[in-house]
Amino acid sequence: MAQEIELKFIVNHDAVDALRNHLHTLGGEHHAPSQLLNIYFETPDNWLRRHDMGLRIRGENGRYEMTMKIAGRVTGGLHQRPEYNVALSEPVLDLTQLPAEVWPDGKLPAGLASSVQPLFSTDFYREKWCLDVDGSRIEIALDLGDVKAGEFAEPICELELELLRGDTRAVLKLAKQLLSQTGLRQGSLSKAARGYHLAQGNAPRENTPTAILRTAAKATVEQGLEASLDLALSQWQYHEELWLRGDESAKEHVLDAMGLVRHALMLFGGIVPRKASAHLRDLLTQAEATMTSAVSAVTAVYSTQTAMAKLALTEWLVTKAWQPFLDAKAQAKMADSFKRFADIHLSRHAAELKKIFWTTSG
Repeated sequence: MAQEIELKFIVNHDAVDALRNHLHTLGGEHHAPSQLLNIYFETPDNWLRRHDMGLRIRGENGRYEMTMKIAGRVTGGLHQRPEYNVALSEPVLDLTQLPAEVWPDGKLPAGLASSVQPLFSTDFYREKWCLDVDGSRIEIALDLGDVKAGEFAEPICELELELLRGDTRAVLKLAKQLLSQTGLRQGSLSKAARGYHLAQGNAPRENTPTAILRTAAKATVEQGLEASLDLALSQWQYHEELWLRGDESAKEHVLDAMGLVRHALMLFGGIVPRKASAHLRDLLTQAEATMTSAVSAVTAVYSTQTAMAKLALTEWLVTKAWQPFLDAKAQAKMADSFKRFADIHLSRHAAELKKIFWTTSG
């Protein structure tokens, strides 16, 4: 088993040549473009998807590999999930070669092997650069091609930074360097997620109201903070995609999501000092100014200001950047019950509202 850790960017097609030229200046080991053909499999009842699993066969230069990806975590465009790779002599599935730990019940489900069928495919050229950053090895992959399902297709124009060995912080550091180039935005939708959407009929995506925050029953205050910001970031990225696809109403949802980030920082401000998020809040201000100016969705979303703000939020979450600013008392509060924290704040706000309405009505 390997732990896949990669940061995904969507590239504005007009910026590809400039980006490629910039990547050549980094001094890494360059690999010429190679065609990758991938077939993704699923059952008629979406058993794999329902278990947050992805199954594919990849072909490259006459070599074949079966890959199973299982449940992981996506923060912004940073994907962290286990994957299992098995070399094949021909492009034919053989699920018996996957280890037992892949399966939810520790064994290959009866009948699964005979029910999986091709669902969609990707066909793209991958150009790679491998380089070292602070002792970590990172592979940069520029993917250009298409994802296809039946009569539907979408272009692939992506940049992926995959950690081959070392520290995730090195990936984030390299990403900040690359964002000096305009035309990049973090993407949370994987090629597989886009393929599934096409296979299901490619229905227009709709604006989604921010859901009620759900946490584990015994979640800590720190876990509540993480869940709040993760929810805001997910809403930001989802509606950003809709805005780019022509839904002008999605812009307000993007701004609402950015406002939710600020609200979360304020809500937990009694524990996390403001200086811990000063840089993040400054970048949010710059991004909001760009978003609210009279520019197109493409200009706003692919701007350096927006990209840097989103990456800063991702880094703040992934590295738990607030922790170095906490004293012993704050650390204890962060380890306390999030439910208790929420109850206290809800009671306080309820009392304030009652006072306001009582004064107004009186």
